[in-house]
Amino acid sequence: MLVWFLPLFLVLLLVGMPVFFALIAAPGMLLYLNGQERDVVLLYRNLYNGMDSFPLMAIPFFMLAGEIMNRGGITERLVEFSQALMGHLRGGLAHVNVLSSMLFAGLSGSAVADTSALGSMLIPAMERQGYTRRFAAAITAASSVIGPIIPPSGIMIIYAYVMGESVAALFLAGIVPGILVGLGLMLVVKFMADRYDFPVASRRQGWTERGRASLRAFFPLMTPVIILGGILGGIFTPTEAAAVAVAYALVIGLFVLRTLRLAELPDVLGRAATTSAVVLLLVGAAMSFKTVVSLSHAPEHLAAFVLGLSDNPLTLLFLINLLLFVVGMFLDAGPAIIILGPILGPIFTDLGVHPVHFAIIMSVNLTVGLATPPMGLVLFVAAAVSGERVETIARAIVPFLLVEILVIFLITYVPAISMTIPRLTGFAN
Repeated sequence: MLVWFLPLFLVLLLVGMPVFFALIAAPGMLLYLNGQERDVVLLYRNLYNGMDSFPLMAIPFFMLAGEIMNRGGITERLVEFSQALMGHLRGGLAHVNVLSSMLFAGLSGSAVADTSALGSMLIPAMERQGYTRRFAAAITAASSVIGPIIPPSGIMIIYAYVMGESVAALFLAGIVPGILVGLGLMLVVKFMADRYDFPVASRRQGWTERGRASLRAFFPLMTPVIILGGILGGIFTPTEAAAVAVAYALVIGLFVLRTLRLAELPDVLGRAATTSAVVLLLVGAAMSFKTVVSLSHAPEHLAAFVLGLSDNPLTLLFLINLLLFVVGMFLDAGPAIIILGPILGPIFTDLGVHPVHFAIIMSVNLTVGLATPPMGLVLFVAAAVSGERVETIARAIVPFLLVEILVIFLITYVPAISMTIPRLTGFAN
């Protein structure tokens, strides 16, 4: 009877129950009906145990660092830097949007923060230059998925926590795939700019002006260098790196750039706490859900089913990518990783797929799901920021999603894309 927990979970989602409550209610109801009251207690105990983890403390710290930098005007400096480099191109502001997302990814690791921070600045600016609001919202949503791919990344921290992988290895493996997604989006923008005669954002800036913009963005751009350098150099753990990022953001905002006031900190802390609470509650609920997955023996049944489809790893990777893409339409990346990672990871490791490679396949695929209708979270954030309807943005985002899907398959079938940097640095053997 327990095998019905997943269909019941999907039904609860479809009737509008929030993901957190659906993750708890579906297995809890079935355990009770199955006469396993003692396991119901275990289920709810694991809700707390799933959040009580030192590695997971990195998530609220990185979110707080992103909030501090956003409130301190750091986002504006990144946009200015991007515009100095690419504003002179046709479709310049759309290119700036993508490049800003790539740079902002190194600060927050959050697609939602990216959409909110950059969207509130760039969507009105693009509309004033003649872009349609739905296009501006669509490119903002599509580019924001780079946030959790380029390190630091909250979902990669979750994957490493669940699967026992190296956070540093996953961070390094995400660099090239994140850049590829950004370049792919820029190619689509270039094609559309030539076809639809998009406006040029600004004149070509000289090297003096670009140098000035680079100096203004220097301290923000040093954040990912400090984070990755400290982790790879063994100076601090990923969780300690997140705390260092917060301290660095405070010093930069309060004392170096002086764009942040002490009076703003309570609101910054409150916003970061609220966002972190949502993520950690979902992680805790997903860990409880994972308990019932184990009790139902669903992993063994699914493994047997998957291996029965084909003995060719390439075919199975194609099918699993389709599965993950569909899952990403309905479920946030964090819970999906916690639920499916322990099921799918060992299957493909036994088939010869490197664990870090599969982690990147899964993380990138589910991250793209954040911008995929009908339940893509960043679509709703983009709709709130732009005032456009979600359905309208969903139609406009299709060309960008197609490119992101192409990148997913490139990552899948060309392991060197994600594995070269971790191997060269000795974090993936």
